[in-house]
Amino acid sequence: MVKKNKIKCLITGGSGFLGSHLADELSSKKYEVTIYDIKKSRWINKKQKFIKGSILNFKKLKKTCKKQDIVFHFASLADLNRAWNSPVDTVNQNILGTTFALEAAKQCKLKRFIFASSIYVNSIDGGFYRSSKKAAEDYIEEYSKRFNLKFTILRYGSLYGERADKSNGLKKIIENTIKKRKIEYHGNKKTERRYINVKDAAKLSALALNKKYINKHLVITGSKIIKINKMLKMISKILNIKNKILYKKREIPGHYIKNPNTFKPNYGKILKFKSKYKFEDDLKNMIKNI
Repeated sequence: MVKKNKIKCLITGGSGFLGSHLADELSSKKYEVTIYDIKKSRWINKKQKFIKGSILNFKKLKKTCKKQDIVFHFASLADLNRAWNSPVDTVNQNILGTTFALEAAKQCKLKRFIFASSIYVNSIDGGFYRSSKKAAEDYIEEYSKRFNLKFTILRYGSLYGERADKSNGLKKIIENTIKKRKIEYHGNKKTERRYINVKDAAKLSALALNKKYINKHLVITGSKIIKINKMLKMISKILNIKNKILYKKREIPGHYIKNPNTFKPNYGKILKFKSKYKFEDDLKNMIKNI
């Protein structure tokens, strides 16, 4: 019997928060995983390969793509606050970097280009981050029309969980609370989020390989609305903080309050799932780890 070759998946940005979890998920499903990033993953395992490189190094990126079947393009400037003040860097990383990845995928005749986008793309919020992700989506769609490059666009909501870096919104709130022993929130007290555990997001991301999602836009976000006031009270209770929650008048610009979808052109299919993770238990684990 002839043994079938494993499907080879390249993950740009595979050393990061979501990318590293996706790498683990794909490895567990017997895909051959290669991580392409500017620094080696702290969580890489012996089943995964690593190639050090920038998405702005087209020559190296193309060389890496030649040995792949599918690319998950997750490398980007993902910090909304940083992007707010760094428009040129955001363009380089999120638009030019994506175009280089598209061109490499086209020239190497990859079977699919799977892109990490954001629910902000249908919003007036999100600043330069939103603009860059929307532009990247437009380029992906045009590459598909012009060169028949198959794609899947994944629009993520608010992620949290293990391996989150300092730019993660929920982690920043927890770290600041532990440090100051009081809860401060730079935002509107009416804010709501659909938080999703990064491990759930990774599982749903792997599902994108299904052929029925070719040339589709998928929304990956939590199934339940969590009011920010309720979430802050949970943190206060876990840490036994008696002080009143402080809502700062100076809100961080660019963040939506209740709904990121100001308009809905091609909103995308919401991937439904049943999570085994309880949000309050996850908060306790995050606090314990921090």
